Amino acid sequence: MPAPARCPDGRSDVTQPHATDPHVLLSSAACVFFDFDGPVCRLFAGHPAAGVAQRLAVRLEALGRDPAPVAVSVRDADPLGVLLAVRKHYPQDRALMAVLEEQLTEEEVVAAGSATPTPGAAALVRALAAAGTRLAVTTNNSPAAVASYLARDGLGPCFDGHIHGRGPDPALLKPDPDCLHRALESTGVAAADALMIGDSAADRLAAGKAGVPFLGYAENAEKYGRLRDAGAEVSVSTLEGLVRAA
Repeated sequence: MPAPARCPDGRSDVTQPHATDPHVLLSSAACVFFDFDGPVCRLFAGHPAAGVAQRLAVRLEALGRDPAPVAVSVRDADPLGVLLAVRKHYPQDRALMAVLEEQLTEEEVVAAGSATPTPGAAALVRALAAAGTRLAVTTNNSPAAVASYLARDGLGPCFDGHIHGRGPDPALLKPDPDCLHRALESTGVAAADALMIGDSAADRLAAGKAGVPFLGYAENAEKYGRLRDAGAEVSVSTLEGLVRAA
């Protein structure tokens, strides 16, 4: 059996001695759910998230709303955080949310054109699809951006339309398990027979709520720590070593 990959700080990427080997975890899954921004690509590599968040704040102010509630998200270069903050402070204003969500979707589609592939992701996706493993994307990003990127890199057929992304209500973003529930329904796979690959605490928590086993992708020690603190028992620092287990 291939040895597990190492974490960025040099430790085994299996966080507990009794945890399942990541290669076995992957090879036993009937369906694999990929988070998008991180495990598949770096969405904002060429279209920075900082500018996206700032433009959302400018739009908010142009619509006559106080941008102060989104200041922290703008500072943190977090476009999704802007949406969540707006929903929190203007919970009844669905028209406002629709305008900002549409703008974020447009920004993400632009970003998809210059997104950089995560090393090993395309090879892993193709290997899993070739082996007959069903695939889905479960993401807080817009389905349009995901579809655009997958088409750009020729990965669309591997997912067979199973793209489950952000809807109109930010309350259903991960860590809410909504997108995972939709993926389970569309693929017809039982939660215990699926596997989610994600790189954030929100991914881990959503998978746990949905009853889906989880494999963390931690490209650096900081992400590894966040995943561990969220309860991830198995994480890898690269996807390239998983291809042979597909």
